[in-house]
Amino acid sequence: MEFSAQQIADFIQGKVEGDNTVKVHSFSKIEEGQPGTLSFLSNPKYNHYIYDSNAGIILVNKDFVAEKEIKATLIRVENAYESLALLMSLVDQAQGRKEGISPLADIAATAVIGANAYIGPFVHIGERVKIGDHVSIYSHSNIEDDVVVGNDTIIYSGVSIYKQCTLGNNCILHSGVVIGADGFGFAPTEDGNYKKIPQMGNVVIEDWVEIGANTTIDRSTMGSTVIRRGVKIDNLVQIAHNVEVGEDTVIAAQTGISGSTKIGRQCMIGGQVGIAGHIQIADGTKIGAQSGIPNSIKETGQLYMGYPAMPGNLFHKVAAVQRKLPDIYKTVYELQRKINELEEKLKK
Repeated sequence: MEFSAQQIADFIQGKVEGDNTVKVHSFSKIEEGQPGTLSFLSNPKYNHYIYDSNAGIILVNKDFVAEKEIKATLIRVENAYESLALLMSLVDQAQGRKEGISPLADIAATAVIGANAYIGPFVHIGERVKIGDHVSIYSHSNIEDDVVVGNDTIIYSGVSIYKQCTLGNNCILHSGVVIGADGFGFAPTEDGNYKKIPQMGNVVIEDWVEIGANTTIDRSTMGSTVIRRGVKIDNLVQIAHNVEVGEDTVIAAQTGISGSTKIGRQCMIGGQVGIAGHIQIADGTKIGAQSGIPNSIKETGQLYMGYPAMPGNLFHKVAAVQRKLPDIYKTVYELQRKINELEEKLKK
């Protein structure tokens, strides 16, 4: 399937600069651009690639200023990265989706399957499960009793959703995701052992949530662990029982969020972040990679970094001092040596 520069510009409301009849059939990175492909430039760091790129069409921001001649046809848009995402979504949708129920699927008689669903081989769907319209469930996934899955949701191979959990519309769960496993609840006993506390709640995932491969979200002790609308979670993230993640928050890989913590709206959490339990993170908080958050963050829109985490401006000052510590140590050692010498002379 091919599209001309003018067709693409009309779709993304851009302005063509160059040959509006040039056609493309696939995508490429700007540094690897080939004829017949569409690329993009949004980060000034990569500006130098545009002059040698062989891509047929390149999306650029409206404010991009060329320093020399560019071979490709440009399409100027408000946000090149966002426009690329829109085009890639269009192509993905055009490729179609599977439909039908495999005869190898195990579906309980009391389950309700919506219109135009795809259910792959060796999928298990338990009692009283409700599957919405246009849902895709790929092979070897396990949907336990009383689960609800909303319309247009995609569940890839090897996903496990425990009993009574709820997924909204237009969600994507990648392979290996586990929703609703027991929260880590154990009561210490007098003899030093631990008694398991039954986890009686569930997990509620709202609309437009995407969850990366091998991420786990535990069911609550009571009530619900809640992932709000539009949350995007990377691979290998652990979200503990009774956590709430606010709308449009993004969480990068290998982050762990301890029980009963409340994450605000539109937060950005970097990779390998550790967040303590029973705290609150304010709306719009940004947390740098490998940070440790032991206490609540109450002020909205702040950047925190480090372990234990501190405001970003303070972290940069501390980091600058840390780099100088070897020299500072030598200076202090030399001063101490001179003080000792003076003390010895005074004794004489």
